Amino acid sequence: MNIEAKYSVPCLFGLEGLAAEELRRMDLRDVAAENGRVRFSGDLSALIRANLRLRTGERVLLTVGSVPCPTFDALFEGVKAMPWERYIPVDGAFPVKGHCLDSRLHSVPDCQSIIKKAIVERLKQKYRTEWFRETGEKYQIRFSVLDDVAEISIDTSGTGLHKRGYRPVGNAAPLRETLAAAMVEIARYRGRDVFRDPFCGSGTIPIEAALIARNRAPGLNRRFDAMSWRWMPKDLWKTLRDEAQDLEYHGNYDILGSDVDPECVEISQANAKRAGVSEIVRFRRADAREFAPESDRGIVVSNPPYGERVMEQREAERLYRQFGAAVKHLDGWGFYLLSSHTEFERAFGRTADRKRKLYNGMIKCDLFQYRPRANLAK
Repeated sequence: MNIEAKYSVPCLFGLEGLAAEELRRMDLRDVAAENGRVRFSGDLSALIRANLRLRTGERVLLTVGSVPCPTFDALFEGVKAMPWERYIPVDGAFPVKGHCLDSRLHSVPDCQSIIKKAIVERLKQKYRTEWFRETGEKYQIRFSVLDDVAEISIDTSGTGLHKRGYRPVGNAAPLRETLAAAMVEIARYRGRDVFRDPFCGSGTIPIEAALIARNRAPGLNRRFDAMSWRWMPKDLWKTLRDEAQDLEYHGNYDILGSDVDPECVEISQANAKRAGVSEIVRFRRADAREFAPESDRGIVVSNPPYGERVMEQREAERLYRQFGAAVKHLDGWGFYLLSSHTEFERAFGRTADRKRKLYNGMIKCDLFQYRPRANLAK
């Protein structure tokens, strides 16, 4: 079985364009960015490539269908008409989860129940059985009800794509891997520049920079729900994993993460080892307020502390001011700094050349982008 299907990739807000560009580089078809997601189409190889290689998307959903749903009856009939037997075997498990927004059907539990019942009724007719044990592999149903239209999908990823598998341990406020990769992509780092993160925490940004420099697929070391689906060709996964590995680069890179907390440095080193990049990314204990790189050119991509409480915000401002003073003469360096602090630019001592709104979890942030002044002067 090698179905042609439509897919969608939910994204953190602000990352849709980056995810779309990644999918286009994989030569996938009908790529289109929307608010909060990117769509594409293709066969099973497209599904696998996206799961293995996508850095900035959250998961890959196989779209089963969409239906207008001004009422629960309309939702039930529309979902029942979808070809569920094409995907779910008689013993398959199919839990349902999702969300509703700006629709008359605003109760998530009620929508879950209706969708589950509709799928059961469809499968009853097709398999001629009255009971489904759901003891087989999982086909996680996900729904989105927006403006009285329900889109129903099957989650091919399982655990979110930001869970690369290298970070079982994190510091107190870990940065999501997909956001870290996006920050590196926005900085246009490809492995040729000197790369620094002076607030490295659990090492996520330098590790994602190393994966990008090496062009290593971020999903190589993890499993996906679709791998267990019985109609999914097992050898295709192996073929496309091998394909992804063949695309890797092997060079010399100067990537360094540092943190004032020695425990963060230890965690970062362990995470880099699990990610398979410990030989090309270094970590050390250092105070960002004394940042003094050996090179006169490079890129800093970092997620300095924000401070969510008043006293913490004042401490964060002091840190930004001291870090800004330490780097103000580094004209050959570009800085890409994520913060939710409304006074970041004033404290840092320099107005950003560009700002990009991003979300770190539920925290609304800006990525403050400072291009090298040596380049601007030309």
